[in-house]
Amino acid sequence: MINKQHIVINGKHEKPILIDTTYVSNKTDLPIIVFCHGYKGFKDWGAWNLMADAFAVAGFFFIKFNFSHNGGTVEQPIDFPDLEAFGNNNYTKELDDLQSVIDWVYSNPDLQKMADINNLSLIGHSRGGGIVSIKAEEDPRIKKLITLAGVCDFGKRTAALGDLESWKTDGVTYVLNGRTKQQMPHFYQFYEDFVMNENRLTIKRAVSNLKIPQLIVHGNDDTSVFMAEAENLHRWNPKSTLEIIDGANHVFGAHHPWENNILPNHLTEAINKVIHFL
Repeated sequence: MINKQHIVINGKHEKPILIDTTYVSNKTDLPIIVFCHGYKGFKDWGAWNLMADAFAVAGFFFIKFNFSHNGGTVEQPIDFPDLEAFGNNNYTKELDDLQSVIDWVYSNPDLQKMADINNLSLIGHSRGGGIVSIKAEEDPRIKKLITLAGVCDFGKRTAALGDLESWKTDGVTYVLNGRTKQQMPHFYQFYEDFVMNENRLTIKRAVSNLKIPQLIVHGNDDTSVFMAEAENLHRWNPKSTLEIIDGANHVFGAHHPWENNILPNHLTEAINKVIHFL
């Protein structure tokens, strides 16, 4: 039987982190997967819950969470009721959130009765792929790294958010959420934080220094993060494994809301490649 638990922990930046775990009951020593959602994403987006079930059935203890400043709240974890929080998000806060989740895993005796903390892998989608790549290089507790349609460069994305002079003068720039039609704010601190931490936030540096196995999964019909980014990641770490899903888009055939009770074919293919890798 698949068991699901929902937990709220304290983040380092005055916002809670919502976590859910998915696993098969009455099992022990389950390898752990921690999944990070992407930009304008959340842990319950689209088919991510069905993905969690698939990994649980395959014998993993699957953990996913909302970044503390992703724009959701404890009461409304889906979509973006807290645009103030969204505007105050940045890459280092997301790295801190991921560390808080990993620390929670390592300090949770109940979880350790079921799961093997010495076998912890990270999966990140899109921008989350960049976050897990950086964290995997700097945290020796992580044993394997997987990116799904992962980005290779935070710098160009940060600069592309808006005209820097106007952004600095106004203190904020906006990006339209095509699905919710919200104007999503990015306060200027986002750019300042990147500049202050640019070396740490350089994904090329991180993956070039990786000492653990790395899997790169990408669809060749991805119009949000082009195949060239996956090829860059693979080139920077020649020991990595690159798996291309033919015809897959940025979200591997899923969308939000996902009202089917089965996974889209391309996401199933991606999950199977990850399971084989792990």
